[in-house]
Amino acid sequence: MTASHSYRSVDPLARKAFWTTFAGFSIDAMSVQVVAFLLPALSFLWSISPTRAGMLASAALASGSIGGWLAGSVSDRIGRIAVLRITILWLGISSALCGLAQTYDQLLLARLVQGFGFGAEWSVGVVFISEIAPRTTRGRTLGSLQSAWAVGWGLAAATTSIALALVPPAIAWRIVLFVGLLPALAIAGLRTRMIEPPIFPAGDAPLPWYRIFGRDARWKTLKGCALATGTHGGYWAIATWWPTMLRLERGLSPPATTLHMAVLVGGSFLGYLLAAWLSDRVGRRATLVSFAAAGAVVALAATQLSLSDAALLLLTAALGLFALGLYSALGPVLTESYPTALRGSGLGFCYNMGRGLAGATPVAVGTSVAALGYAHAIGLYVAMSYTLVVLATAALRETRAVDLVRVAELGGAERPNTISAPR
Repeated sequence: MTASHSYRSVDPLARKAFWTTFAGFSIDAMSVQVVAFLLPALSFLWSISPTRAGMLASAALASGSIGGWLAGSVSDRIGRIAVLRITILWLGISSALCGLAQTYDQLLLARLVQGFGFGAEWSVGVVFISEIAPRTTRGRTLGSLQSAWAVGWGLAAATTSIALALVPPAIAWRIVLFVGLLPALAIAGLRTRMIEPPIFPAGDAPLPWYRIFGRDARWKTLKGCALATGTHGGYWAIATWWPTMLRLERGLSPPATTLHMAVLVGGSFLGYLLAAWLSDRVGRRATLVSFAAAGAVVALAATQLSLSDAALLLLTAALGLFALGLYSALGPVLTESYPTALRGSGLGFCYNMGRGLAGATPVAVGTSVAALGYAHAIGLYVAMSYTLVVLATAALRETRAVDLVRVAELGGAERPNTISAPR
């Protein structure tokens, strides 16, 4: 069954659910990613050191790990949509609060608040869509959904470039942080008319979240955390510091920097789609290993070799493809590792514990700049992160085409999910 045929086989409510979640992910990505594009301006305006600049990125990741974990667990109890209505409002309002900050400390605090909504939106959204996606194309569906991150990344780059070109930096950075508020309010309105997926165990007694550490699940949870840590660590080292490296170390002009970032985002969009297709065709494990290994090689080549701007531009496209393509297989692996009653808790904990641990990566790059330089520090931490992905994947079992199940309790009787997708 092709992805297009799969999409046509899903009823209008499920299509609306997909696109509403896609829009939410785009705003999620734009609101958080925009700080990376603002760091050069903020560093100049407020005389921020590389270490303190890295903390602005890490703050949202640290609080996002808590927000995503809690939201995933709560969604197992009150429903996916009920939580998603809250997360998008939290994200939009907290992003606007970032734009009102008057000092570095205020911005850091606002980023911590923003992170709760950032982590929650993705965690619950992935579980929600996985439970309405056809089993045979779940990887492609979640990969297509994940490509919203590239859309949001592109919006962040475009919005920042336009604002800084038209308005003085002291005002432009604030305007950029307000852009996502109105779309977030619109998405929240649409979600008031959405319903829970049929597989969600409404009325069933919820399982306590700590069952993800029970005898039957603890190793899945530990391996899932390691996998997510490596995936996030590599990506955030690139996403946080690549624009700054281009501007401050390579001395590229703003238009040239924008071009490089556009190529990075374009490569990531293709990576999402390619990895999504491969994860359904050859499996989750093969996709993760191949993308992580290739990403480590490309990252080292792009950051450790003396390259012309044209050569770096070509490698930047490949770097985006492999770094973001990993996420297309990560989501399916985590959702397919847990039963319905623990799916939000399991994915929320693994994905966001990994995000929290990986939050140290932007700071680590920042503290290494003085000794290594931006490019060498980025390459080192990206390669280390993707090595962890390879090791974690080697310990995973293949979950491709696993039926999502609804169980009374972990380790109890399972029955096939016969309504995993509207037909």
